Amino acid sequence: MGDYSSSRSERKSGFMKWLNKLFRGGPNRGRGGRHLHEPAEESRVWGAPSRALDDRARAQKEKEDLGHAMALSSAEDLKRPNAHQGYNWGEDTGDDYSKAPRDTLNSSAHPPFAPTPFYPHEYRRICGGCNQEIMYGNCLGCMDTYFHPNCFRCHSCGYPITEREFSLSGKHPYHKSCFKELNHPKCEVCFQFIPINAAGLIEYRCHPFWSQKYCPSHEYDNTARCCSCERLEPLNIKYYRLEDGRSLCLECMESAIMDTGDCQPLYHSIRDYYEGMQMRIDQQIPMLLVEREALNEAIVGEKNGFHHLPETRGLCLSEEQTVTSIHRRPRIGGHRLIGMRTQPQKLTRKCEVTAILVLYGLPRLLTGAILAHELMHAWLRLNGYRNLNPEVEEGICQVLSYMWLESEVMPSFQNMPSTSTSAASSYSSSKKGAKSHVENKLGEFFKNQIANDSSPAYGGGFRAANEAVNRYGLRRTLDHIHWTGFFPV
Repeated sequence: MGDYSSSRSERKSGFMKWLNKLFRGGPNRGRGGRHLHEPAEESRVWGAPSRALDDRARAQKEKEDLGHAMALSSAEDLKRPNAHQGYNWGEDTGDDYSKAPRDTLNSSAHPPFAPTPFYPHEYRRICGGCNQEIMYGNCLGCMDTYFHPNCFRCHSCGYPITEREFSLSGKHPYHKSCFKELNHPKCEVCFQFIPINAAGLIEYRCHPFWSQKYCPSHEYDNTARCCSCERLEPLNIKYYRLEDGRSLCLECMESAIMDTGDCQPLYHSIRDYYEGMQMRIDQQIPMLLVEREALNEAIVGEKNGFHHLPETRGLCLSEEQTVTSIHRRPRIGGHRLIGMRTQPQKLTRKCEVTAILVLYGLPRLLTGAILAHELMHAWLRLNGYRNLNPEVEEGICQVLSYMWLESEVMPSFQNMPSTSTSAASSYSSSKKGAKSHVENKLGEFFKNQIANDSSPAYGGGFRAANEAVNRYGLRRTLDHIHWTGFFPV
């Protein structure tokens, strides 16, 4: 009995030890542990699994936070394209708006053909050229957007821009050479880019009417200038050379009058124009076309008169002289006019006017404007207008020249001086067929030359005379000049 009790006690003690081990280290030790009488061990038993679970949660959370921070950092980079490590250009201070890249082509964070990290849709890189997403490889950051390297192209030639510097106009990029070709002015004589002067500025000359731009050096390097329209001879066009040394462009050559016989119809049409203005000239005044040398000699032999500088192209003679006139027009030999035949002609004085001389080789409209001017001198002398000062006499003669040009060039009588409407009857007779665009443009140029002449007698006189004619009419202005010697005010 005693042995049985002892063995039972031992079995009970062993069972309790097994149970105690079960609660301490077994897989279900967390259950019911709060009923044990060892609070320190109870705390220790619950603490171990709690710390293990917390460590796993913290590691997972840190991994998620790191991924979120990386996504936010990439998003911030996308919001600031200029800070990206791809191509970034900064603005240069040059006048041509050129831009300089800060870096050369840089690879992205991933090797070529490697899958890119995921970005939210609003932060994905869209190429500004092809509007496709930039998935991998190099990219260029410029003008607040991104480009595939092959999509960043010149707006002019269409080829990719691969240089470190480029030019920007508005939102359009250009190769520097293409931008210069489009915007840097070229000389219209030598067709080279107009050079930059010592101050770093583009300096050129420009004709006020034709807007022909050219290098300043062409004003003193013996470049030919047309004696009629004043345009310089371009490198790719050859002007005609007259025998007296003058040059004539192709457009002026088309209607140039070369000898006295060719000029007679024009001369008589202008006399008819005067008759239509109630200013008939009864005397038969000889009219001769002459070379420059003959005209200059006639000027020297004339006692009176005021002459336009630097070159006089017409003259109303009042003295008896022998003048060499052009009897037969020259022929064209290459780009020279040769074989002209002249003959001397003795002019005798039969009235206040001996003859009218005009320089040969000028276009029809310019020749007519000179004839209209000189015929007004003749009309004034034949009608007793004597001893007028140069501003009055040359000014009113320029008004008649200007009016005749208007009748030839203008399609209607609008904007003409008020007295010129009386010439309507002679308008059709003075017109010699329809004018080409080139001839009309020349007529506008000759009118512009009269209106903007800088000389006091010819330019200032014309403006004063034209104002008087527009205000009082031609007839009343002429009467006032006859009585007082001045324009009415």
